[in-house]
Amino acid sequence: MFSHVMVGTSDIERSKKFYDAVLGTLGAGAPIRNNAKTGHARLFYRFNGGTFVVGEPINDESASFANGGTIGFQCNSPEQVHQFHDVAVVHGGKSIEDPPGLRETAMGTLYLAYVRDPDGNKLCALHRPKA
Repeated sequence: MFSHVMVGTSDIERSKKFYDAVLGTLGAGAPIRNNAKTGHARLFYRFNGGTFVVGEPINDESASFANGGTIGFQCNSPEQVHQFHDVAVVHGGKSIEDPPGLRETAMGTLYLAYVRDPDGNKLCALHRPKA
């Protein structure tokens, strides 16, 4: 459904260190570094047919996170959910909501972990156990 997701950052080098580590837990390699026509830095992480982009806002205003917004990353196992969470925290993220674990949701049983990146963007690591 989606071709890409992009979040803003106020510190591209801090974000690179964070996302290199966190997205590395999912198998993403180094990002493609690019500057927009305006000169603003962007990092393109491409994996599993999708693209996750971190960039400096081209309007020169402060980066901000979406209140109520969450970006979910598919994981292959509960262990990968934990690794995503723990690596995020070690690299400047903040654990939020409940600890990583099973949740009964309207979408069925899910294994979830939630963190905020250093700019406040809410990320979810998600594994759908087989019934």
